[in-house]
Amino acid sequence: MILNLAILAAVAIFGVVLWWPGLRASATWRAMTTPLASIIGSGFLVLGPILDNQYGALAPAVMLALCLGSYLLGGAIRYNMHAIEAGAVSWPQGVETLASWALSFAYIVSVAYYLNLFGAFAVSLTPFDDVIFARIVTSAIYLVIVGVGWTRGFKSLEVMEYLSVSVKLAIIAGLLVGLGFFFAEKSGQGALVFLDPQISGWAALTLGFGLIVTVQGFETSRYLGATYDTDTRVRSMQWAQWLSAAIYMTYIVLITYTFARDDLQFSETAIVEMMGVITPVLPLLLVAAALAAQFSAAVADTSGSGGLMAELSGHRIRPRMGYVILTVVGLGLTWVTDVFQIISYASRAFAVYYALQAAIAAMAAQRQGARGRAVWFAALALLAFAVAVFGQAVEV
Repeated sequence: MILNLAILAAVAIFGVVLWWPGLRASATWRAMTTPLASIIGSGFLVLGPILDNQYGALAPAVMLALCLGSYLLGGAIRYNMHAIEAGAVSWPQGVETLASWALSFAYIVSVAYYLNLFGAFAVSLTPFDDVIFARIVTSAIYLVIVGVGWTRGFKSLEVMEYLSVSVKLAIIAGLLVGLGFFFAEKSGQGALVFLDPQISGWAALTLGFGLIVTVQGFETSRYLGATYDTDTRVRSMQWAQWLSAAIYMTYIVLITYTFARDDLQFSETAIVEMMGVITPVLPLLLVAAALAAQFSAAVADTSGSGGLMAELSGHRIRPRMGYVILTVVGLGLTWVTDVFQIISYASRAFAVYYALQAAIAAMAAQRQGARGRAVWFAALALLAFAVAVFGQAVEV
């Protein structure tokens, strides 16, 4: 009872803080909510059980590598924003167009990722907790989203973004409080666990490549130029990545050393069953957070993909037709693959986009005479291409 009250109090306190008018009035915080909506979204829900099961006691080190890698790739995008938007150099149009098409495709795959998790979490606490029912729910939500986009556009749904981010962060605060109590109890009993990794070497590396999408989302700051200036967007991206990294690292450390191998469930909704061991209130809160987060993120990426297709095709592909393309591809992925495969596909798609952005940064740095930076960004581009080529899905 005391733990339940502490968790609910943490959720309420953080909810009030996040809804405080002074915070909401901050331009930097408002700009942060867009990348935070993606970075701490689906990945947070699936990453803990995956890392703990596959990497054992080394899971925090893998999480640190994912956060560091995403921050370095974000550095290339931030460089582009400063150097190119300031007019120091011009965009290499051919590469930028290719990068935008890559991002549009990545959005299509990421929406499939979000909505398949939505379906899985929607049925997770019901008698219909089955992959077929989850796919039916996912398909229904696809039809709702494309219907709204086709008839009304997404303005009526976009207001959900700040609310969903606030709800999600407040619930995550409650989750960390619950995990903190659980960790302290295990530590006091001398019962912390240190699992051996299930994989190593090349398999461990390529699985890590296949998980990059779980820390993806920081690139959205670049596309907020109509609302925020360059410095605000660069700062918001950095702060969003720092905050999300702190949350991820705390979460992974707490979960890695408290669950024995027999306690680990391995599915897209494993976190729900695992948190039920701590207290019954956490699964309910997590499902609520999951549904809000996946739906709002899917709406945002659907809108972004449709808009990009229209812009890049010279409006030969209308946004409404872009939504239909996204839905057709997404339904295909839903019914012929599983969530873990979609995570891998999405990671590869975003890795191509990051590689092209790093290549643009390398060209921009070369034009400015910054050869050291050019070499660094070229190396990042090669790393991102390697992620795209060699990233692997979790094997269930």
